[in-house]
Amino acid sequence: MPEGTKKLGVLAIAGVDPYQEKPGEEYMNDAQLNHFKKILDAWRGQLREEVDRTLTHMQDEAANFPDPVDRAAQEEEFSLELRARDRERKLIKKIEKTLQKIEEDDFGFCDSCGIEIGIRRLEARPTADQCIDCKTLAEIKEKQMAG
Repeated sequence: MPEGTKKLGVLAIAGVDPYQEKPGEEYMNDAQLNHFKKILDAWRGQLREEVDRTLTHMQDEAANFPDPVDRAAQEEEFSLELRARDRERKLIKKIEKTLQKIEEDDFGFCDSCGIEIGIRRLEARPTADQCIDCKTLAEIKEKQMAG
């Protein structure tokens, strides 16, 4: 990797460098699919470890405080952790859905229009299922419906 560049996010979790495309290389060939499979597997593993760590932490920290303020603080902390783990569980399901798309050779293409999503976008958000244009359009429509 060139000096001065840093690996961010899921690439760092997986311990991989950004994919270097070769001239004339076919989009979503075996090398690219293996690159994303490695990223997704590592990300899923990290999230599962986090879920297990929270469970252990909550079991170890469960105490019966006589002071209602202490009890409320602990319940609030547990509530926040449970919400975070719920988001992570949903993300794990999305990662597993994406891994299934890789197995079915349906990964890397926009669900809405069918064009290539792009290597860099997928490295930033490996579970992306829309190209940037369709995602932007969907967000605009969502804002219009809400407002």
